Amino acid sequence: MNPTINDDVEIIEEAEEEPKAKKLSKKALMKSFHTWYYGHLTCFSQEHMQTFGYLCAMLPLIEELYPNDEDKQAEAMETYTAFFNTEPQLGTVIVGMNAGLEESRANGNQEMDSETINGLRAGLMGPIAGIGDSLVVGTVIPILLGIALGMSSGGSPLGAIFYIVAWNLFAYFGMRFLYVKGYEMGGKAVDFLIGAQGEALRDAISVLGGMVIGAVSATWVSVTTSLQLLNDEGEAFLVLQDKLDEVFPGMLTAIFIFACWWLMAKKGMSPIKVMLLLVVIAFLGVLVGFFDPGLSY
Repeated sequence: MNPTINDDVEIIEEAEEEPKAKKLSKKALMKSFHTWYYGHLTCFSQEHMQTFGYLCAMLPLIEELYPNDEDKQAEAMETYTAFFNTEPQLGTVIVGMNAGLEESRANGNQEMDSETINGLRAGLMGPIAGIGDSLVVGTVIPILLGIALGMSSGGSPLGAIFYIVAWNLFAYFGMRFLYVKGYEMGGKAVDFLIGAQGEALRDAISVLGGMVIGAVSATWVSVTTSLQLLNDEGEAFLVLQDKLDEVFPGMLTAIFIFACWWLMAKKGMSPIKVMLLLVVIAFLGVLVGFFDPGLSY
């Protein structure tokens, strides 16, 4: 027999023996994403936070990567029962990255074990939460609410409709984009998210978030006083609000905003307690004539 033919046969047999690389299907990835999108707060508690939503999002991937290996499935499931909590919208990138890392482990990557995956997840939770809170909670939501409030003037329902539609579109397509990019990038995203670039991004977003909060506060918060001093004839000879506007327009508004920030940021008071305190201050202010609610009966 011709040796060249024998060599070709051996090469073909060796190629047939090589296991085919496992690749997650688009269907499994989208099922995983939608599970996270709709259920990231599944069974939410102070003890577990987003752990079970995180685990449920990984189940479709585990089932596809280890279809006939219950031991591998159990090992993978144990990996994703570790504590997990981050900003859920931006945190979608972590779930996508874990999908890519689990795929790598299923293909025999010895360096990609449970400890590595959990270490990566734990290292990213904090930085992602910091960026997400500044970007989503501190910037995007106030901007959308500011637009919605402007559209709601006069009692129009358009503002509420706009916010519901705009927020859901932003959340869905933004989270889907992050999931796919996280899956494609895998561990390459770590250097960007927690390195020097990530630190610069967090600082820039924090500044932008502060500017947005300041603009929203100046636009939609207004605290004025109705206190007046009257002469013997019952005419006002001193209108406190006019004098304040001559010295520092918006002084009372600024004082109330900084007071609320100080109570929550420096004294650790919860927002609910601060709101109750404001109700008490407003009530007492109306009783003594410092505030005028403008009500007529």
